[in-house]
Amino acid sequence: MPKKQKILVTGSAGFIGCHIYDRLFAMGHEVYGVDDLSGGYMRNVSQPKFFTKLDLRDRAKTAAYINRLKPDIIYHLAADATEGRSQFTPFSALDRNTVAYMNLLIPAIKNGLKKMVLTSSMSVYGKQQVPFHEGLYPKPEDIYGISKASMEKITEVMADVHGFKYVIIRPHNVYGPKQNLSDPYRNVVGIFINSLLHGKSFHIYGDGKQKRAFSYIDDVAPTMVKAVFSKQCEGKVINIGSDEPVTLNELSQTVLESFFGKSIPKQFLPKNVSDRPREVKYAYCSHKVAKDLLGFKSKTGLKRGVEEMIKWARTIEEQPFIYLDNLELVTSQAPKTWTAKLI
Repeated sequence: MPKKQKILVTGSAGFIGCHIYDRLFAMGHEVYGVDDLSGGYMRNVSQPKFFTKLDLRDRAKTAAYINRLKPDIIYHLAADATEGRSQFTPFSALDRNTVAYMNLLIPAIKNGLKKMVLTSSMSVYGKQQVPFHEGLYPKPEDIYGISKASMEKITEVMADVHGFKYVIIRPHNVYGPKQNLSDPYRNVVGIFINSLLHGKSFHIYGDGKQKRAFSYIDDVAPTMVKAVFSKQCEGKVINIGSDEPVTLNELSQTVLESFFGKSIPKQFLPKNVSDRPREVKYAYCSHKVAKDLLGFKSKTGLKRGVEEMIKWARTIEEQPFIYLDNLELVTSQAPKTWTAKLI
């Protein structure tokens, strides 16, 4: 058991963040959480007395909070994790990712930060040869991926100059209980399930032959927690996620069969719409580094994971899809599912 540490989890009311927080707290660490609740929920916060609502874009408030707390370790999960949407909300992608991270990192360094665990993204790889491995040079295809790649480089440079340790984790396509079902722009498993709860069919962009490996939260979160206490992981970039790539058509069938059984009503069959601009067709990762350093295993198959998520989603019932009041750039390239609020 590692010695007790003072740990801050940003994005702690969000999906992955709340799972990370609860595991660290159960280990006996002094764990604090912040979130601006733009995509997270108080229902995910298990320890309200250690939670603070905080928007990391506010430099002064963020610095004041860090000056008071002085965390030893930070798990940074707060993000505008909107890969496909980022071409239409570029300010949000940069402000909530790169700028917010700098607002957090600088006061943390001043207050004796020992280690940063930066949650990055598979989107930094762009459209290279699959499966993506950590030795590939980042070639992001979207503004979100660019922001995450910049955060990774910032971490490497600042750690070298100022002497803190770091681990960079690239989880991918994570799904499961406590995910935000209300977001119409991301989290395809959640969008499919929430649409069905609303009694509606869902949409598939393009031909549905895009390949992803969907990663169940109970496989991902324990390994992310383990990484911070491993000296072998210091200074490393680590992919974490499923080894089971499937097409979106296959995901669609799995969700429908898990929701309805083998007899799927025709009105719930998916509708195909135009491709999203610059969407990478094939994106999934190698996990050799995670297996070698952390003993990582992807144990939960897609069918069982989807069944577990549906079971949880039925307990909270259908959630309203919450659209932004306005995209920052509305052009003919914006998906009609967003502009016409079809989801």
